[in-house]
Formats: sequence, C-alpha cells, structure tokens
Amino acid sequence: MAERDVPVPGDGEVQVRNLFMAVDPAMRGRMDDAKSYVPPFDLDAVMEGPAIGEVVVSNDSGFAPGDIVFSRLGWREAFTAPSSALQLRDCSDLPAQAYLGFAGVTGLTAYAGMLRIGELKPGDVVFVSAASGGVGSLACQIAKIKGHKVIGAAGGPRKLDFLRDRLGLDAAIDYKAEDNLTKALAREVKAIGAGGIDLYFDNVGGDHLHAAIALANPFARMAICGMISQYNAAGAVTPPRNLTQIMTKRLRLEGFIATDHMDLEQHFLADMKAWHKAGLLQLTDTVHEGIGDAVSAFLGLFDGSNLGRTLVRLG
Repeated sequence: MAERDVPVPGDGEVQVRNLFMAVDPAMRGRMDDAKSYVPPFDLDAVMEGPAIGEVVVSNDSGFAPGDIVFSRLGWREAFTAPSSALQLRDCSDLPAQAYLGFAGVTGLTAYAGMLRIGELKPGDVVFVSAASGGVGSLACQIAKIKGHKVIGAAGGPRKLDFLRDRLGLDAAIDYKAEDNLTKALAREVKAIGAGGIDLYFDNVGGDHLHAAIALANPFARMAICGMISQYNAAGAVTPPRNLTQIMTKRLRLEGFIATDHMDLEQHFLADMKAWHKAGLLQLTDTVHEGIGDAVSAFLGLFDGSNLGRTLVRLG
C-alpha cells in the first residue's frame, strides 16, 4: 500500500475516483514473465485491473465531472490519466458496477464463448466448469435462456445450492465431493436423460476437460475460456489423458479471448440489457470493502470463497 498525490490533469487528461474494481483469474497469468496475449505486470509498479469510476476533474472536452468511465486502472482509489485510457459508460438503465460484470468483458466472454465459439445449437446439452463464477454463471444462464439443458460444476455445498436454486440448472456437480469427476458427469448426464454433452464451456481445464472429452457426443464443441486449475501449479501440469478422443469423436476445441470479439458488443449489450430488464438474469457479486482488501479478494478466486463476480468497492 502506498499513498500518492493525484496530479491536476494536464491537456487531454482526466482525474477519476474509482468506485469499483474487479479481480480476475487472468491477473495470475500476468504475474509470470511468460509470453501471452497481454504483457506481464511490471515489477515495482501499481497493479492494474478493470475498474469503473467517476470523473472528478476533466481537461478533455469529451469528458465532464460526473461521467462514469471504465478503465484498466484498478488497484488504486484515484488517478489522473490520458483520456485515451478511459471509456464512457451509460448508467441511465444499469448500475455502474454492471460494466464490470454482465454488461462488461465478463459478460462478453460468456456471450462470445457460448454463442460464437461454442455455436450453441437447438437441442444442445451444455456443461460448464467453474459454473458459479462470474463468467461461468453467465454462460450457464445464457444457455438456460436459450432453452438448453445445462450441467454445472463448482466446489462446495454453498455453490451447489447456488447452481440449483438460483440459476435453475438441470444438474450440478460438487467436484470437491467427487472421487472421479468423469463418473460424476456421466451420472448427471444420464440423470437428465441425455446421451452426452454437445457443448463444453471450459474455465478450469485438467480433470474437468478430461471429463468433458469423455462424455462428449460426436462433433461436440468446446470453448476454452480459462484453465484456472493450472495457474498455480508448482510443477508440470497433467493434461487430459484422453486426447485421442478429440480425433475419434471429431471434436472441436477452440481457445478464445473476449477482446477478439468486440464486434459483438452492440448485440451483446442489447441482449444483456433486455434479459436484465426482463428479470432473466440472476446476478451475484462477492463484494469486498476498500482497497486494503484487494489482495484477499484476488486470493478468493483461487481458494473457492468467491461466488459470482468478485469486486472491491473503492468509492
């Protein structure tokens, strides 16, 4: 923790007081000096993450005090930055923090993964790992809104209740209570009267991906969004042991990054706002209070204490 003066904005700069910041599993990847789709965090520099804030002072004609803006300058209570680092957000019909959740990149990730990468089709049976998380819970709900049978996996009784009672999934698996995830998925597939799964939305990798491949129907699609089970692995990771089935079942696995699908933003926002207005989205955030709790919020992504999107209230 450090205290800093926030400078008066120069030409083309804006001063912002953050209201909320979000923490993401993807931040873990930026803590390794490895080549990826985003550069690693700089040592001895302030952390960065998605945030929503209010303009306090503006020296740019495109922004005015009171405007709500999105930035990647979380992990700080206030900042002054070039206006190019900010994006205006309309909060006339949504709360500001929605742009860190279902109306932001989190929602776009679920939307693009389920509808474009996964090519959700009539009659599909869907399996989602980390189904109680920010992305996973929205992926489940998109599939349910579209009329599909959905099986979700999460860890612990509290999350299992959330999947069944709040999200209304057709089946839910507590992977922490199962000795064999593949057998557990086979049991739940049979219980809902299905022969296998047609679409897998992967946030976990590892045993979850192995189970999905094992229960996949021929020509199933798998949208690979994340592999959180591997991010903190101390040694060599264990890949799925049934990769030959990708060939024999003619499966399609495709990794994706939400920001490659910004062309969907207009349609995505229109759908999300309509579903929210109609009361079709069940929204749950885990909210931590104050920047001093930011590290605990981040660690909660990996110890299983989070439910839904994890935010830190800064304002």
